[in-house]
Amino acid sequence: MHVTLRARHHDDVPVLQVELYDDVPTRSRADSRPWRPVPPVPDRSPYAVTEPSEEAALFSVVERATGELAGEALLWGVDTHNRCAHLGIALRPSHRGRGLATDTLRTLCHYGFRVLGLRRLQLETLADNEPMLRAARSAGFTLEGTLRAARWADGAFADEAVLGLLAGEREH
Repeated sequence: MHVTLRARHHDDVPVLQVELYDDVPTRSRADSRPWRPVPPVPDRSPYAVTEPSEEAALFSVVERATGELAGEALLWGVDTHNRCAHLGIALRPSHRGRGLATDTLRTLCHYGFRVLGLRRLQLETLADNEPMLRAARSAGFTLEGTLRAARWADGAFADEAVLGLLAGEREH
C-alpha cells in the first residue's frame, strides 16, 4: 500500500479547502450537491475536523513514502443494521494519476469490512469519470448499474455509475 488513512488534522483543512473544494469544475462533478462558496474558515469548511460519528468516517489520505497529505477519503451513510455504506475519495491534483486512488479505495474497504464489519460498500461517480471507474474496478468493485441522467454537472444532466463490492469479493 502506498497510502495510509488517518484522522483529519486541523492543518489539513486549508489545504483540502483550496485544492479540492475551491477547484469548482472538479468539485462540481464530484459532488451531487451544488457547489457554493465557503469562506476558508476551518470550522465552516466541508473538511472541518468533526467529532466521530456513527454515520460517517472521515479520513485524510497520506502518502506513505513522503508523509504528505494526498487527499481525503470517507465512508458515509453507514448503516449498521444492513451493514453497508457509501464511500468516496478525492485526491489533490499533484497526487492524481499515480495509482493512489486504488490504494485509497482498498484501504478504505479494509476499514469498512474488517474494522466496522460491513458486508457491502458502494460508490457512485459520473459514468464518464474513467479514472475513478478504473480505480474502483482495480479495487474489486463491480459496475452494478447506470442511473440515466441522474446528476446535474457542467450545465447538463449526466449518467451516474453505481459500483458495489461485497466483503467476500474483496482481495485480502
